[in-house]
Amino acid sequence: MKLHSIRPAKGATHKEKRLGRGEASGKGGTSTKGNKGHQSRSGFKNRRAHEGGQMPIQRRLPKRGFKNPHRISYDVFNLGQIDHLVEKYELKEFTPENLYINGLISQTALVKVLGNGEMKTKIAFKVNAVSEKAKSIIEGLGGTVEILK
Repeated sequence: MKLHSIRPAKGATHKEKRLGRGEASGKGGTSTKGNKGHQSRSGFKNRRAHEGGQMPIQRRLPKRGFKNPHRISYDVFNLGQIDHLVEKYELKEFTPENLYINGLISQTALVKVLGNGEMKTKIAFKVNAVSEKAKSIIEGLGGTVEILK
């Protein structure tokens, strides 16, 4: 090792010019921050959704629609699907518990039966809601419908 080959450790020196350290640095004065305003001051932190004084996007966009907080959403099954499900999963009765065990609905889901399609199997239903058409078809086949609370 000779004196002319000595180098500083990697990362020990900085090649970037130091901001705001006099006019000779080329970046003195405003330190590349512009002339005035809160963004040029010390202690400025860029807040989320702040757009430099421009009207923020959440205030520029119109508010649309309405979400009803009292809406009840059901997992819907049509009579045309039920024959297939009874055969595939060998269901004795159509209940939310049986549907959850077979992975068809989530544990807290509410079940509603609608009257689209044809059904040939006589089966007992214990569901949260049922349409009038579906109820008349099920009872016409000899099945029973019980509404759960």
